[in-house]
Amino acid sequence: MARPFHHIVLFRIHPGTFREEIDEAIEGLRSLGALPGITSWRVERSLDERKGTVLVQVGTFEDEAAFARYRASPAHRVAGEAMAAISDWLVGDFVGS
Repeated sequence: MARPFHHIVLFRIHPGTFREEIDEAIEGLRSLGALPGITSWRVERSLDERKGTVLVQVGTFEDEAAFARYRASPAHRVAGEAMAAISDWLVGDFVGS
């Protein structure tokens, strides 16, 4: 039986990034949730801004194979390029319920 694959990303937005750019980034990241193999997807701005603006992306995939397809998708590649222009990030991935 396949085990869910969890993917968490914290995007630390570069200082000086305009609010419109951040809003656009949130919408772009949220749109990825429609890709096949994703069972849950959420993107939010962190309420804690002591370290600056942080976007939190939490996704669950059917399994590791679904995550691999997501990572290889053109939509993910485009989103990654857009986020690289305005942020740095940390990723946490794990398998389990």
